[in-house]
Order: sequence, then structure tokens, then C-alpha cells
Amino acid sequence: MKSPVISIIVATDEDGGIGKNNRIPWHLRKDLVRLANMTRGKVVVLGDISYNSMAGYYDKSGRPMTAKEYIVLSFDKNFSSKRNNTFTANSIEEALEKINKSGEDEVFIIGGASIYKQMIKYANRIYLTQVKKIFDCDTFFPDYSNFKKVVLSEEDSDEGLDFTYKILERD
Repeated sequence: MKSPVISIIVATDEDGGIGKNNRIPWHLRKDLVRLANMTRGKVVVLGDISYNSMAGYYDKSGRPMTAKEYIVLSFDKNFSSKRNNTFTANSIEEALEKINKSGEDEVFIIGGASIYKQMIKYANRIYLTQVKKIFDCDTFFPDYSNFKKVVLSEEDSDEGLDFTYKILERD
């Protein structure tokens, strides 16, 4: 079985900020729709804080979460979810094992900061939305300077904010 491409999906401000107080400080509907469409029916890896935030949003809206399977990286041995498509990994090694057994062509890492920092060295691709503004962030995306190959770059705007959407790959 071939190992899947490991891709990161992230939105940052111009300084690489991704959040403040465990929240994203901007709202780009187009980008959220893109995230949902990209991960629909796929395997997604994320941290427990990001998972709980996302699950809460979907619980309020009454809509089902879009991914086929969620691998929640949590160092809390008691973490659990009521959803039957959610699995816990208590280490990076365990998450990578689940990723490699997924049978998928591509698996998506969607946050948060700690997960990005730990998983970026295993990633092959980054789907980057860069908001053209600086926010007062307290959480940042790690260095990705070795992702130099630009596969796609598009300018767009939404919710009064300009942004660039890029697909980057390692050289």
C-alpha cells in the first residue's frame, strides 16, 4: 500500500499568524467553503482543541461534519468523541500509522498550531490562504521555507479582506 500525500491546509495573516485565544481572528466564507469541499469524504488530522471547536460549530448548525474520518491527535488519554468516524491518536507516531493505514491518496492536516508544528516535517504539500492584513495573533504557523514549489497562486477577496490562495510543495 502506497503512503498518502500528507497535506496541510492553513490560513495565515501576513505575519504567519493563525489565531488568537484559540479563535481565527478573521472570517472568510469562501475559504471555509473551500476547506469543507477539500476535506469532504477525506481523512483529516487535527488537534483536540480544533476538533472540539469544529464539532461545536457543526452541532449548533445541525449539519454533519464533512470528513470521512477524523484522526484527533490528543495527549489527553481520556479524549473521546460521540461521533463514530473519530479516532484518537495519542502520539505523532500513532497518527502517522493511522494515516498510512487509511488507504487514502491524500490526508489533510487542518490544525491547530501544535499539530502543524509537529506534522510539517511529514507534509508534502501546503494549501495556504494568506490574508493580506496583520491581525493581533498569539499563535503562528511554523516555518515552511522548504515548500518552494508554487503549484498555484490566485488572488481573491471575501468579507472585505484580500487574500492569496496558494498550493505549495516541497522542492
